[in-house]
Amino acid sequence: MTGIDRVEFAYLTRLLSGDTPLFGLVHSAAGWLLLDRAGCVGLAALATGADLPKPDLISRLMYRTNPIRARAETAARRLAFARAMRPGLARLLRHLPKGTSYLNVGHANLTDKGLGAVTRAGLKITVLIHDTIPLDHPEFARADTVEPFRAKLAAVSAHAAQAIHITKDAQARTNAQLARLGRVPPGIVAPIGIDLTAPDPATAVPKQPYFVTLGTIEPRKNHALLLDVWAKLPAPVPQLYIIGNRGWADAALLARLEALPPDGPIHLLHGLPDGAVAALLQGASALLAPSLAEGFGLPPVEAARLGTPVIATDLGVTREILGDMAVYLSASDIYSWMETIVRHTNPDGPAKIQDLSWTPPSWDAHFKAVLSLA
Repeated sequence: MTGIDRVEFAYLTRLLSGDTPLFGLVHSAAGWLLLDRAGCVGLAALATGADLPKPDLISRLMYRTNPIRARAETAARRLAFARAMRPGLARLLRHLPKGTSYLNVGHANLTDKGLGAVTRAGLKITVLIHDTIPLDHPEFARADTVEPFRAKLAAVSAHAAQAIHITKDAQARTNAQLARLGRVPPGIVAPIGIDLTAPDPATAVPKQPYFVTLGTIEPRKNHALLLDVWAKLPAPVPQLYIIGNRGWADAALLARLEALPPDGPIHLLHGLPDGAVAALLQGASALLAPSLAEGFGLPPVEAARLGTPVIATDLGVTREILGDMAVYLSASDIYSWMETIVRHTNPDGPAKIQDLSWTPPSWDAHFKAVLSLA
């Protein structure tokens, strides 16, 4: 799962653990699907590996070239207890218990028509806004996503009763964008928690010093800096494990990654189980986080939780969460990165971090703040 996927799943799991009436709203190609608690249980099972059914006729017609999506929407229709075509959303939601709140925590389905229908149905809307990177840094987003994201934020500005922000830094940036769009909904800051899988002892962890960078391969994650650093490191060169799926990246970066020799010091890993990722992260000399922009940044928090040193670009959000737990460097100073990596490679270099004063963000604290709003 991506970071946002993990947040959505954490909300689903937490809400399923209570006894409050719970419903799930799914936007399919053929319209809206409404799930009751049993349907949400089924959705959670699908997210954790339950088999998807064969696609039905509607899905086969809608997703001729995307068989996985076709099977997923077929499964969602089977879980739904009520359906509506797109114009019928408000009517569909009016059957929910009085006082129902609508929580949107994944940036999906944030449209003026959709949120307008939710409002007309009498539901209070709460939206979790992870970040506004496509607007703050359009150079790090695909060109075709910037204006659609602006439209999403405009819908939040117009319809949301309240907003959830995951850091103070993200709140300041989001509110600045919302102000440009006309209205800033009242909001709170509630850092998201981490569900750290225990390191898998069966994972083959290298004995020689190595470093890990973790995250989707895309421009803002700044993998190019690490490639430049590794091209200049003095011998013996430590291993670097780049863990993450390919998102969108410029052709030059992809060409550099594809040209890496299989017997070289840099290794690309994707599709690893969470336990294997945790094991590699725990055994690393340091986590490298050269990102150019973040709304939160889970990998540095996960590394710190495991006691692994963190070397990161000097972002306000990272300082807000980790404080003095990380080494902060400029995103453009290759030589500072080289010197710091060499120092962490040395057996007498920085040891595992231990700061008893640091309390990692928790889901319990997050939900204590958020669920009182609904």
